[in-house]
Amino acid sequence: MDLLESFILGLVQGITEFLPISSSGHLRIAAALLGQDIDTDIFFDIIVHFGTLFSVIIYFRQRLTELVLSVFRVIKNPVTSFKDWDNDYELRFNVYVLVSMIPVGIAGFTVRDQVESVFADPILISAMFMVTGTALYFTKFFGQGTKSLTLKNTFIVGVAQAFALLPGISRSGATISVAVFLGIKRKDIADFTFIMMLPVIAGATLVDIIRVKDTLALDGSILYLIIGFFTALISGYYALKYLIILFKSKGIHYFSWYCWAVGIFGLVYFGLN
Repeated sequence: MDLLESFILGLVQGITEFLPISSSGHLRIAAALLGQDIDTDIFFDIIVHFGTLFSVIIYFRQRLTELVLSVFRVIKNPVTSFKDWDNDYELRFNVYVLVSMIPVGIAGFTVRDQVESVFADPILISAMFMVTGTALYFTKFFGQGTKSLTLKNTFIVGVAQAFALLPGISRSGATISVAVFLGIKRKDIADFTFIMMLPVIAGATLVDIIRVKDTLALDGSILYLIIGFFTALISGYYALKYLIILFKSKGIHYFSWYCWAVGIFGLVYFGLN
């Protein structure tokens, strides 16, 4: 990998991690177009995921501080905290995030490797882009939403996140679309769907590190890793910022056309090669 490729792949990861257009699908298709083995550079993949992890932490730093303080309040006095469940939004929010992690946690520890192996084919990934585009398109027929977060609907959104293990299925696209279909208020959707990604991204990255820790090695040149990390961090931050603005004001169905275009391109290009 050269410096230009590390910049391109870092940019692809940063932009697509939060935009509803599948970061894993883009990275695999971009790597295939660049002629790389799409399963080899695990170290670089881990680094750019750290970049996007930090971008969401920076963007939601104030909200995350409030949630962390809520955790400390619960630890200090759990009985009183849960007695005030109805009036403590931060406590409920933290519990909702934990509930949303259950489906993806089960899927990650049981079928993740099989899914990644089966869906390593760029043609199948392209087909999943078509699915993502279709889900995004149908969000245009739903309004701003009136429902609040609950244990039930956050679990369902968590199930949607589990489907994002399929390359080409966008994590943000799946969770936001399902939340919109459920009628959840868009302000709640914007905060919840991205903050719920934090433990999942962190956990998946940690699992990858543990799985390949004995094979990770630097070749003496880390500049391409640094470029990939900061490119993913900066592009991820601004992608997240402007996606939330767009989602709250107009919606995300516009991205369906892009996903369909990528899907059709992939089906034609890789199908003929």
